[in-house]
Amino acid sequence: MEEWYSRTELCLGPAALEKLRGANVLVAGLGGVGSYAAEMICRAGVGKMTIVDGDTIHPSNRNRQLLALKSTEGLAKALLMEKRLKDINPGIEITAINEYIRDDRMIEILSEQFDYVVDAIDTLSPKVWLIFHSLKRNLKIVSSMGAGGRFDPLQIRVADISESYGCSLARILRKKLHRLGVNEGFRVVWSPEDVDKTRVKETSGERNKASVVGTISYMPAAFGLICASVVIRDLAGINTGQEQ
Repeated sequence: MEEWYSRTELCLGPAALEKLRGANVLVAGLGGVGSYAAEMICRAGVGKMTIVDGDTIHPSNRNRQLLALKSTEGLAKALLMEKRLKDINPGIEITAINEYIRDDRMIEILSEQFDYVVDAIDTLSPKVWLIFHSLKRNLKIVSSMGAGGRFDPLQIRVADISESYGCSLARILRKKLHRLGVNEGFRVVWSPEDVDKTRVKETSGERNKASVVGTISYMPAAFGLICASVVIRDLAGINTGQEQ
């Protein structure tokens, strides 16, 4: 056993670690939530990953995104994440897709038999279709709801989408999925914490976004870490009984 796995093996045991090493995980979206989720999944020892994001690093990303540095501005998130994950685990099998996925391309990517999908997409339409097509293929998926405008990480919860409340993104997502015949069957990471309207402003300068929400540094990371914990515990067969 390689030394860098040793603390994980001590925690989980060799059988669970082997499950992780044999797993294949897709992470869609590598911003404030997805970058942290992807890294923690890699550090847990997952052996194969596909990471997807068509965006580049913007100066406004530096307050909350793992990959965002002054030196990385303008660079592709997917390619930066690929390099970082390979530096953590040189043995990982990784596919980096530097694209905004939609429509037939999304279906093509999901044709691979993933053991888990992490939805960290921050725009509604591709989020809905990633969830829908993942469920259609009986893929396990955990989806992150909105971290913006919130401050209290102790209010973050994990539950089936049907049990979520107090989150505007979750509410809209439920309505969209209901029209597609999906009412339940996947977990979301969400918070019922109230978001003051003064933390939201309209914008025309961000791709696929009509508004932006003020975000504190640690909240997207907390959402991402919890998404990773759902994936890792599920793949390793760990049930702590702590959810919701």
